[in-house]
Amino acid sequence: MLHLTIVAVGRVREKYLVAGIAEYLKRLRPYARVRILEAPEEKVPDKPSPAGVEQILASEGRGIERLVPPGSFTVALDREGVMLSSEELAGRLADLALAGKNEVALIIGGTLGLATSILQQADLRLSFSRFTFPHQLMRLILLEQLYRAFKIQRGETYHR
Repeated sequence: MLHLTIVAVGRVREKYLVAGIAEYLKRLRPYARVRILEAPEEKVPDKPSPAGVEQILASEGRGIERLVPPGSFTVALDREGVMLSSEELAGRLADLALAGKNEVALIIGGTLGLATSILQQADLRLSFSRFTFPHQLMRLILLEQLYRAFKIQRGETYHR
C-alpha cells in the first residue's frame, strides 16, 4: 500500500473545502495511507519586492523540507510542470509501487508557489493546468485525482 504525504503550505479554513478534503481522505483509505502535513505560511504583503518574494519562498521552502519524509519520491505541484492525464497518473503511481517506492510526497506551495530549491529537488514536477489555482483548493483537486487514479488502477467504476 502506498503511503502518500501531502505537504502543503498553510491551513484550509473554508468549510466547503474542509468537508471535501475530509470526504476524499475517507474515500482513499482502502487504497493508500494518506496524511496531510502543513508547513507555516508566510504573510505576503500587497506588493512584495522581488527580494521579499524570494525571502518568503525560502522560508516556506524550509518549512516544507522539514516535513517531507526522508527517501520519499517527491512530486512538486508546479504550473510549469509536466501534465499527465488521469490514466497516466494512475500508471505512474502503479509504477512507483512496483518499483518499491512506497513513500510518495506531494508538495503544494503557498500563494507565491514553491521555492526554486524545492522544484529542483523534486523527482517530478506535476502540473494540473496552466491556470493558477488557490493553494487551498489544490488540496481537494489533488485528492480527487489520487482517488480517481486508484479507481482506474483497479478498473472500478468512477472514472468516465
